[in-house]
Amino acid sequence: MTENTESTDVLVIGSGFGGAIAAYHLAAGGAKVVVLERGPWLSGDEFDHDFKLGSSYTRVFDFVVGDGMSILSGNCVGGGSVVYFATMPRAPRFVFERQGSIGRRMWPASITRETLDPWYDRVAEALPVVKASWDTVPYAGGLWAAACAHAGRTANPVPSAIDVAECTNCNWMMAGCKFDAKKSLLLNYLPGAVAHGAEIRPLHEVQHLSRTDDGGYRVHYRIVDEEDYRILHDAGTIDAKIVIVAAGAGATPVILQRSEPTLGRMPHAVGRYFSGNGERLNTAVFDEEKVRDVLGLEREDGQAYAANQIGRGPVVASWDKLDGSLPEHERYSLEQLYFPPGLGTILAQVSDATGPTWFGAEKKEMMRRWQSWLTIFTMSEDDNEGVFGEPPETGNAHRISQQMLGSGPLSYQPTENTLRGWALSDADVKDIVERDGLAKVMPWTNDVVGAYTVHPLSSCRIGDDPETSALDDRHELRGHPGIFVTDGSAVPCGLTVNPALTISALAERAMPGIVRALQERGVDVTYVGDLPEHAPSSRIAVSPRS
Repeated sequence: MTENTESTDVLVIGSGFGGAIAAYHLAAGGAKVVVLERGPWLSGDEFDHDFKLGSSYTRVFDFVVGDGMSILSGNCVGGGSVVYFATMPRAPRFVFERQGSIGRRMWPASITRETLDPWYDRVAEALPVVKASWDTVPYAGGLWAAACAHAGRTANPVPSAIDVAECTNCNWMMAGCKFDAKKSLLLNYLPGAVAHGAEIRPLHEVQHLSRTDDGGYRVHYRIVDEEDYRILHDAGTIDAKIVIVAAGAGATPVILQRSEPTLGRMPHAVGRYFSGNGERLNTAVFDEEKVRDVLGLEREDGQAYAANQIGRGPVVASWDKLDGSLPEHERYSLEQLYFPPGLGTILAQVSDATGPTWFGAEKKEMMRRWQSWLTIFTMSEDDNEGVFGEPPETGNAHRISQQMLGSGPLSYQPTENTLRGWALSDADVKDIVERDGLAKVMPWTNDVVGAYTVHPLSSCRIGDDPETSALDDRHELRGHPGIFVTDGSAVPCGLTVNPALTISALAERAMPGIVRALQERGVDVTYVGDLPEHAPSSRIAVSPRS
């Protein structure tokens, strides 16, 4: 095993929203930037529309099972933007006033919806994010909207970073968009960063940080095997004047915890206050005749629905309970989405089964009707009750399979507050879709992998109180000047909506302060503040692997 030492101005760990935005702005300002990404670098034509082991689906996902909570996240250049559904709402105003389990405002005083709106605007222009119209909503979204209307509820098309004219409604966007209709970071910030000289290195897994004699940091990494992620090859180190940690809320705290022997004590909040964004899933199995008779819906081919795998998701949300006058933990959004076969078929349970609820003959009959499924996704207010235990020896998890699957150190035991929000949202879903016999709700079980989230947050959060926040309002790690965190782990709490736009806006907001920190360390860099040009295809964004 060989080890080489290099140097750079800025070392960015992770290439998702927090990492890509930082890499672009700092490289555009003249800094030397290196980005280390533990996953592979794929372009649009390399994304596979299948579930075979070793395909893009297993290569670009990271599924880590913890104690009571499992995290599904991106593991590739572009991070979560490659595998997300590109749904980009802004967080409601009441979110920024949340108190949660600490009994006082969690967000820094300097951040409100009003102060964050200009940064939201920047990201919306850069990707871009567009407001959807009803004539662009696929059939499954229309079914959810019609069911909401039938139950006396409202529904709205959601803003998204999707070019609808380029979208084929194949519903495979979660495995990477082959058609570049989804505006992942492969099409904007990352090619912009490369154009300004940033170097992106895939299959580099950061293990820990240490200090250098000049007040900077040394980043220690291993090379990940291209086919079997359990195998790590050569080691290396890179010295940097500042380090930006953007490895995701399930990995950032693990890297920092494992760095304690070489960096010194971490803030108390590192690896604590984790939020799963209050997420919960229910699968509704619709009665095709009721869809026609009760809702009056029918496709051009004469089918009432039978459209589970057509479209994209989520495209329609019910925001009736995003009401700031409601008590905390009783506010949530309900989105229609398409969840591909795999976890969706395993975890959906037959609620009134006489035998096993998530396998067996009755589950087999439920699966036979898969085209009539509609998944309803809850994002609510949890209690930030997740805590990371002892970090694994390498990476963010003990790797179980060749790709994708691992066992991690996160413990999450939902409080009564969190359970109340889930129960209220479950009851709402049943009231909407079971009215007049339209469908039968089949809730996902937590017995197999615990609760689950695709939007992990808050494990290294910003705030004004050093006791309950790991970062100050500039995203700098307390007690460790020159280390900044700009990913979802910095978000103080669950947002009740999809968090990608908020993570991105916070990263944009942090950039002027990080530029000043670089200047104080003698780097000739400026904050230009422009936005990346849109690359016409992800195929031109990919350079040879380092």
